[in-house]
Amino acid sequence: MNGNVAAAQSVTPRVNAQSHPFAALSPDLVLSAVESLGYSADARVFALNSYENRVYQVGLEDGGSLIVKFYRPRRWTDAQIREEHGFLAELYALEIPVGAPIIRDEETIFVYEGFRFSIFERLAGRAVNLENPDDLVSMGRFVARIHAVGARARYAHRSELSIERLGNESREFLLQSGFLEGDLQRAYETLSADLLNEIASRFDAHGPLRSLRLHGDCHMGNVLWREDTPHFVDFDDTMMGPAIQDLWMMLSGDRDQQQAQLIELVEGYNEFFDFVPSELSLIESLRALRLMHYSAWLGRRWSDPAFPLSFPWFNTQRYWAEHILELREQFALLDEPPLRLI
Repeated sequence: MNGNVAAAQSVTPRVNAQSHPFAALSPDLVLSAVESLGYSADARVFALNSYENRVYQVGLEDGGSLIVKFYRPRRWTDAQIREEHGFLAELYALEIPVGAPIIRDEETIFVYEGFRFSIFERLAGRAVNLENPDDLVSMGRFVARIHAVGARARYAHRSELSIERLGNESREFLLQSGFLEGDLQRAYETLSADLLNEIASRFDAHGPLRSLRLHGDCHMGNVLWREDTPHFVDFDDTMMGPAIQDLWMMLSGDRDQQQAQLIELVEGYNEFFDFVPSELSLIESLRALRLMHYSAWLGRRWSDPAFPLSFPWFNTQRYWAEHILELREQFALLDEPPLRLI
């Protein structure tokens, strides 16, 4: 193995303390990192849409290409990344179609010039057709297979889905960040407190949840359809939590559309793992937590130059006014009857 590369360890990229951690991640460094693993790159480097990490498609001299993911410094511990990779290895061994990291010299996390990175095969595919019932049934089958494996063990280092982490911590960050001011801050402070209290009541009313290893961010952008099969990528946010967290993100449209989609998903899901109908009562609470967490995530990453460029609408008066309105609408949806299995 090249002397510039080592097995993963807790390190900090060698950049000026005043610059962003990814500032030193140049195309030349990306190519050198790939070549340090014994590959011959052909100088083609394409940045892919990824913000938490930096992800590139790198061309190889043999005509192929690799996907290279550079992990955001100080975002995950090595133990957390290894748990993610271990889960992916379990799934891949059972021929469940996931984007698992490539193993080199019995290692999946590498370090080059202080940056931790992993490599993956390039997967191409189309978006899932939500209007095709057969596609939805197939999605349900494969999510159930992921969950059946996820239920076999617990994470020791990864996060657990909780109101505290997704809701309360997001709220406190935004209230202390300076992004919100005046009437907007007062409106958000009151509304978010009421919303979180109501969400907590819904979770309490449900009672104990079956918690298992999840994808964690299973929206349609993280599913590629190829060869009549869904392939699941980007397990960065894998966590412990209830199965419904991976399923509700696959529902879209109005209530009738979501109801129809749910029936197809659950039909496929029950072929490989038991769906818990009572978790349907938590969908709107989970959606509200995601809205709060997403705004806080943007705020926490605002010093990363990629974020103002990619999300120019964030941190404007209009954004915060619309976010507060969205939370009000979500609060009202908590009182709507949950989707049901007909």
